[in-house]
Amino acid sequence: MSQQDAAASFSATEPPAGPFSEAQFLAVCHEVGRARAGPEGSWQLLAVSRGFSIYRVLDQKSGLYEYKIYGGIADCSPELCAEVYMDLNYRPNWDRYAKELCEKTYEDRTVIYWEVKFPFPLSNRDYVFIRERRNLEIDGQKLLIILAKSVSTPQFPEKSGVIRVRNYKQSIAVESDGTNGSKVYMSYFDDPGGMVPPWFVNWVAQTAVPKFLKDMKKACLRYHKKR
Repeated sequence: MSQQDAAASFSATEPPAGPFSEAQFLAVCHEVGRARAGPEGSWQLLAVSRGFSIYRVLDQKSGLYEYKIYGGIADCSPELCAEVYMDLNYRPNWDRYAKELCEKTYEDRTVIYWEVKFPFPLSNRDYVFIRERRNLEIDGQKLLIILAKSVSTPQFPEKSGVIRVRNYKQSIAVESDGTNGSKVYMSYFDDPGGMVPPWFVNWVAQTAVPKFLKDMKKACLRYHKKR
């Protein structure tokens, strides 16, 4: 499906409003259409874990990797997956890497602060970012999309001993798997800054991401009980 075709069959189930444009959401829809057939040849399969395939490609400009993660979460609807992911109050209960999470609203936008635990001896990283969720339809298929990107704001000054991540972007798309579960498509890039040893890249793909996905599924299954 081309991006032009996607635009022709694209409809939003919510009024488009927020920090991201319709074109940016359309681009994710287009990517999901391509992802159903698997990533393009330039992407390297890095790991397969717990029903998810993790791919990466080298960004020539930065010398860093961008990641894509495709897979499914059984027994968790798309709405439930998106709600759990967006719930900042619930996140510290299940995300073992989240040390601090909070948000502030100013100038009509909500900005999120997120400190992430890094393995010893690396310094923790923190992120300041905005995000937006929209419920869309492509060719009659409902798609829940969340976009996020880093921003700079004086509301969250840098902290001693923690490295600020200044270049971060993420997209997540969730659709039904046709039964009671969800298909998840995630694209992710950040520049962690500082000195990052080669073993850290393997740790992210082989340890951090699989644990995160496992914890998220458990969190989805427990979510209705805590409400």
